Formats: sequence, structure tokens, C-alpha cells
Amino acid sequence: MKINADNQHFKDLNNEIRVSSEADITVDNCLGQRYIASGMSGKNITINGVPGNDLGCYLNGATIRVNGNAQDATGDTMNEGTIIINGSSGDATGYAMRGGKILVRGNAGYRAGIHMKAYQTHQPLIMIGGETGSFLGEYQAGGTIVVLGLGSEKKVPVGNLCGTGMHGGKIYLRCEALPEDLPKQVQAAPASPEDMAAIDGHLDEFCGIFHIDKREVLSRNFYVLTPNTKNPYKSLYTFN
Repeated sequence: MKINADNQHFKDLNNEIRVSSEADITVDNCLGQRYIASGMSGKNITINGVPGNDLGCYLNGATIRVNGNAQDATGDTMNEGTIIINGSSGDATGYAMRGGKILVRGNAGYRAGIHMKAYQTHQPLIMIGGETGSFLGEYQAGGTIVVLGLGSEKKVPVGNLCGTGMHGGKIYLRCEALPEDLPKQVQAAPASPEDMAAIDGHLDEFCGIFHIDKREVLSRNFYVLTPNTKNPYKSLYTFN
């Protein structure tokens, strides 16, 4: 099924996707419509254009492919499924995601993976092919974030204060040197063979989808960031 999103209000577009009995849907001429595939499950959706904020929020098992860029909060609080961005993604990619995968061929804005956490048996994954902005993995409580820095000339393909408030999960950085401003809540070390084995299947999937030579990906060192047990994150909240 094909839907022409040109000049459609986001509510009308989302309703047309939701009520369709077709499992495979292509949305053409998308330009900024919000909440596409919100809470969706059981469908494969291809989007040609630039979807608006909260693409795939609360996603429950669908697959979304974007042939272009995506705006902010892609995968907001998603539970299951896969979001594939052939371009770049805006700020807060994977905000509070609790499961599923977000694969971005290009760059991501700041605060990717903020409040990301594992939920029950779900282990969320964000893999970014290019660079990402500041506060990557802010308050991360679980899951895995991987930044590959492909095509980047920077020694460190992330912005400032990576992992601020991190208290769970892992961040993988493919880079020549570690960031100099890591918060006290974070400890970093070269990736071990066990660390690399844990993401090997994800790298295979990423390279296969985006036609990337895996040997190039593995030609640079990886570092792993985890919570620092000697300087643990202290909650901002107090309880009576």
C-alpha cells in the first residue's frame, strides 16, 4: 500500500496507517508529520521524506525505514521493533526507549539515549554510524549505545559530557582517544574480546543494512563506557 502524505495533517496520516489492513506500507512525500507509527505493531513502514518528531514513539514491534533524515525524539519510549534511518536523526534519539533497535546511518543530535533503560527481557540498542552530540547516554540505566564515527575526522566522534548521570548499560565508542571530559559517574576501558563479541551480531546487521564494509568498522579501536562503581550516580530525586 502507498500513501501520499503531501499536505496531509499528521492525525489524518496516522489514522490512514493505523486502519489499513496492509502489513507493508510506503509513505511518500512525508514532510514533518509527527507521531508516525505511534504505538504500532505488526507492520513494515517505509517513509520517503522527513518525518517529524516522535517517529515510532511507543513502538511495539513494527519496522520503520526512513529514506531521509528524521527529526527529534525518534523512538521515544519504544518497547520493541526496529527503526532504520538512512540519513541522520535529531536530538533525543531513543528518549527513554525500553527495548527494540534504532539504527542511524548518519549522525545524531544531542542527548541520544537519554533515560534509556532495559525493561523486563528487552535490551534496547542505538547504533549511530556517524557522530553524535553532547550528553550521549545521559542518565542511561540500561541497554547499549554504539557510536562508530564513520567518515569522521574527529578523534572522538561524540560531544561533551558523554554519559552524564549514567547508572546502567554500556556505551561503545569507536575512536582514537577517549573524551577528555567524562563525568565522574563513568569509567572507560578498551573494549575486551567479550565486549566486542556482545555487539558482533549488531555490527553484522548494521553493515548489511547500510552496505558498509565491516572490516573498515573494525579497523579502529573501540572503548567501552560503563557506570563507575567508585563514584556512582546519585539520584536527583528524594523519597519521603
